[in-house]
Amino acid sequence: MIRLFVALSLPEIVRQHLATLQGGVEGARWSSDEQLHLTLRFIGEVDEAQARDIDDALSGISSPAFMLVLAGIGEFGGTKAHTLWAGIRPNGALMHLQRKIETALQRFGFEAAGRKFTPHVTLARLRGVSLSKVREFLSIHALFASLEFPVESFALYSSQLTSDDPIYRVEQEYALTD
Repeated sequence: MIRLFVALSLPEIVRQHLATLQGGVEGARWSSDEQLHLTLRFIGEVDEAQARDIDDALSGISSPAFMLVLAGIGEFGGTKAHTLWAGIRPNGALMHLQRKIETALQRFGFEAAGRKFTPHVTLARLRGVSLSKVREFLSIHALFASLEFPVESFALYSSQLTSDDPIYRVEQEYALTD
């Protein structure tokens, strides 16, 4: 069995910019440089045959390359915040690509994603963190925006869970059209 998800890799300069945000919230588990990505679709545990079907489904996607900007900082969980994230400036091409991925996977018999797609890059996982520190972090970094960068491909990642942090590996990359 292999645990899979579909995501966009981020350029080194964008990952470096995100790393400058990481701090000031005691108890946060910050994402490492290798963990920073934008998930388009979590798939979960599959066997080898299903992994081949997923590759076939994703290989058949034709979608144009586009430009993307990370913008804004937020949290999931409200008064019990559990995740800090960087958002995405509204982008129709990104949403189009995500819908194509979702449709392709459903055509191959995979269940629809359980929740609405909310594009973001996870900066940190939170547990037992002061809500006032989270609010302070959000306030300080409210105007965050990355440089605009090209998205020329998307990737199928595997995720190996460990006692520390998950290890992500690109299994296959799929080019977007010019």
